[in-house]
Amino acid sequence: MKKDGILNRNLINAIADMGHTDIMIIGDVGVPIKDEKQRIDLAISEDLPSVGKVLELIMDEMIYEKVIVAEEQKLYNPLHFKNVSELSKRCKVDTMSHEDLFSTYLSKAKYIVRTGGFEPWGNVVLVAGIDAWKWFQKEGVITPDYYEERASFEE
Repeated sequence: MKKDGILNRNLINAIADMGHTDIMIIGDVGVPIKDEKQRIDLAISEDLPSVGKVLELIMDEMIYEKVIVAEEQKLYNPLHFKNVSELSKRCKVDTMSHEDLFSTYLSKAKYIVRTGGFEPWGNVVLVAGIDAWKWFQKEGVITPDYYEERASFEE
């Protein structure tokens, strides 16, 4: 039996299945999911589990290089935005309009994790990355400028 961290088999398998640039969305209870192959449904009841707790657990298990939320989250749900920003240790949190976030990422997501969160503009997009620090520590390898920040992050 797994000791700690994510215990849900479907979610931990999805994280293991993510490749560089694959997209995972951690959604609130209202996130629209059209393709059932994308769905990992964790919702039990209102705010159980919360978007923040699921995001925290996923970020502990997954290498990500980009985090994107709706600009409306930053404007109208600042405590949630602050929590997402504090959880994101690998990169800063980018924003775009809620409409653009959905139109850009819902159809491209490999997985959409539905939580029980009743969180206005609570959805969070994670773009999978690589452990750049390990990749660029090899002798003779030169780190390109655009990987400098990611390559400086060591677990």
